[in-house]
Amino acid sequence: MRAAELRGQRHVVLSTHDVPPPPAPDEVTVRIRAVALNHIDVWSWRGMAFAKRELPIVLGAEAAGEVIAVGDAVETLFRGDVVALYGAETCGHCAACLEGRDNFCEAQANMYGFHRDGFLQERVNVPARIAVKAPRGLDATSAACAPITFGTVEHMLFDNAQLKAGESILIQAGGSGIGTAAIQLAKAAGATVITTVGSEEKAKRARALGADHVINYREERFEGRVRKITGRRGVDVVFEHVGPATWEGSIMSLKRGGRLVTCGSTTGVAASTNLYLLFQQQLRLIGSFGCRMSNMQSVMEKMAKGLVTPTIDTVIGLDELEKGLARLEERNVFGKILVTL
Repeated sequence: MRAAELRGQRHVVLSTHDVPPPPAPDEVTVRIRAVALNHIDVWSWRGMAFAKRELPIVLGAEAAGEVIAVGDAVETLFRGDVVALYGAETCGHCAACLEGRDNFCEAQANMYGFHRDGFLQERVNVPARIAVKAPRGLDATSAACAPITFGTVEHMLFDNAQLKAGESILIQAGGSGIGTAAIQLAKAAGATVITTVGSEEKAKRARALGADHVINYREERFEGRVRKITGRRGVDVVFEHVGPATWEGSIMSLKRGGRLVTCGSTTGVAASTNLYLLFQQQLRLIGSFGCRMSNMQSVMEKMAKGLVTPTIDTVIGLDELEKGLARLEERNVFGKILVTL
């Protein structure tokens, strides 16, 4: 079978692997149909590993496919089921796993495509517990955007920031994969959505997704515009994932008692925080990582009902992987780049 291996910094090779053996009793074999590219794939490609690892490693952290073989002890999945795959091999028995807080698993430093072989290969054996069944009628292309793109956002907005109908939210980088998901999920929840983008073309597309106000950050300071839109009050929630380039402005955009939730930092790892604003305005800064498997199920149900739809920028093949990673690195995308196998 084919696989995309990282063999060195910015060096991907399409290789041939043996097909996996029959699944263990608690495993399923999945025929991978689609892999959604994310910044974690870019970090891996650039050699920015957070832990020691051995190369080569198969890339791909967010994927979906079809179950083609089932282990003897698996009772909840069957051949032909479409499944989205959780992005880390959790232990399944620590306190966090047993409580359904999968992203707090003690084995979380076991991420596919980053710490261990990922999903950019045609077939893979995985523990059945991390294969989340898609609702009837949802295809693998849509399901491939559930584990990170929509699942991360669902966890950020509703588990952590507890966004409610009638509230206002600033979504940074609305043209990114998670930005497009955040616009749709926040709007579906009844929030007033303000988002930032870097071009007029992206502004048009963000409005089409449901954004109420779109700010071109290349033309004006977004925090000043947010204050005007909200009558100087600020927003209830800021959805952050950019980092130092937007951090201070994001904090200034919050109303008293506002919540900032962040899941990433694509422009660096260190940012300045105005501590006076933090305590005087009684702000809450919330870190968020990944999602729970129940978030994946929830967003796929919303997809199946037509409440949200993955925004696909481009569909590419394995042989175009490095071009796709380069485009993602340059932020030359609106929505997701999908690799189909």
